[in-house]
Amino acid sequence: MKQNIGIVGLGLIGASLAMAIKQNTEHNVYGLDINEQTMHRALEEGSIDGVLEDYGALDLLIVALFPQAAVELILDKVEQMKPGSIVMDICGVKKSVVTQVAQVCKSHKVEFIGGHPMAGRERWGYENATATLFNGASMILTPIFTDSWALERVQQLCNAVGFGRIVFTDPESHDKMIGYTSQLAHILSSAYIKNPLCMNYKGYTGGSFQDLTRVARLNPVMWSELFLLNRQNLLDDLDILIASLQEYRHAIEENDAQRLTQLLADGSRIKEALNEE
Repeated sequence: MKQNIGIVGLGLIGASLAMAIKQNTEHNVYGLDINEQTMHRALEEGSIDGVLEDYGALDLLIVALFPQAAVELILDKVEQMKPGSIVMDICGVKKSVVTQVAQVCKSHKVEFIGGHPMAGRERWGYENATATLFNGASMILTPIFTDSWALERVQQLCNAVGFGRIVFTDPESHDKMIGYTSQLAHILSSAYIKNPLCMNYKGYTGGSFQDLTRVARLNPVMWSELFLLNRQNLLDDLDILIASLQEYRHAIEENDAQRLTQLLADGSRIKEALNEE
């Protein structure tokens, strides 16, 4: 079924989705972004079919904005959307968004699905978008009050644009896991790279330095909002990490080779077990 799909926010994720939908489906894609240059490029390059103006004509609205901006837009536009249409946000946190909009959408006979594509790059913005960004990646969906037909339609779209795995969970579980697998890694990378020795790294590094510092390059405004909206989960993860680092520090300070070897062996064993899955 050919659909009218609207995407608000044509940054890295939103524009990549628009490009992927255009490349892999027959759907019409209408976009909107506050940056006039971005809109001009998206139209000129064919990433979208036109400017999103009529929300009532949409079958699916994808909101690719920061969390609070996404909430505000959905609450503002839901009354304009036709019964039986779908709204999907793709923010990096889910509970704070879902709890504010899911029931409101349902009351207007609009289906809501929270989503989070597990793909990205170190650079953001429309100019870094690509239709292949999601190839093989996971899409996490956190449906609440969502009818099965709407879930099926979103799944079909996700498969069409290249996602390799679709994971269903609840908003709370999503935020707990993402706090550990994504947000904590960005904080660790940001903190690690602040060592003064970092500026003299050339000639002294292999893959480990590049791996650990890759996600230090980020959008600080967006990530700050995500961190604070997932504050308690992230605090719990930081406490666990700090306690673990203290164990290593203590073993090194005490020149305790046996304890240090055991700590390293424990970490290696856990990583090996993950690789076997």
